[in-house]
Amino acid sequence: MEEEKMKKDAVTLSMAERRAEGLLWVDTGENMNQQIYARGLCQDFNRTRADETEKRENILKDLFAFCGENVWIEPPLTLAMGKTVSIGNGTYINSNLTLVDDYEIVIGERVLIAPNVTMSTTNHPMHYKARSRGEMYCKKVVIEDDVWIGSNVVICAGVTVGKGSVIGAGSVVTRDIPSMCFAAGSPCKVIREITNDDLKEFEPIPE
Repeated sequence: MEEEKMKKDAVTLSMAERRAEGLLWVDTGENMNQQIYARGLCQDFNRTRADETEKRENILKDLFAFCGENVWIEPPLTLAMGKTVSIGNGTYINSNLTLVDDYEIVIGERVLIAPNVTMSTTNHPMHYKARSRGEMYCKKVVIEDDVWIGSNVVICAGVTVGKGSVIGAGSVVTRDIPSMCFAAGSPCKVIREITNDDLKEFEPIPE
């Protein structure tokens, strides 16, 4: 009986509710309208000049669910929804970030993101018959504080990268990465821990 009730409940869910539950969903008119709005703002952002700092900040505040202080994003930026994305204070994002942001992407504080990074919350079923109408499902992506993501990295749906970790260039991250470690490869795997010994690599800049 409980299983039947769950199936019945799944049938009555809206597409937004199905997306939040990790069930298959397809684009709706409301979703497409948000994409048109967000992509328009994104195009406005990408056309700004480097000295139009205030204009860029205002666009990002309108585009994202939350955009903290001292956030710098180097154009071009590509995304779909915008309002599913949160970015913490002091984060720096280099050029050509692609966000497949049908669902939530949370980027923490003081995160460094190198050029040509992709973060995707969305997958499609493996069998072609299950995706004949474009069916997809989503899982949240979380990049915790003080993470550094190297160039040409792909962060797949459902992944959390833990605080202070470093993802090597060219990695494809398909599973969670714990805090304070260096991870790299395709698929991405932990190479070693990051410890206080790493503080000895360089002399600090004098204050």
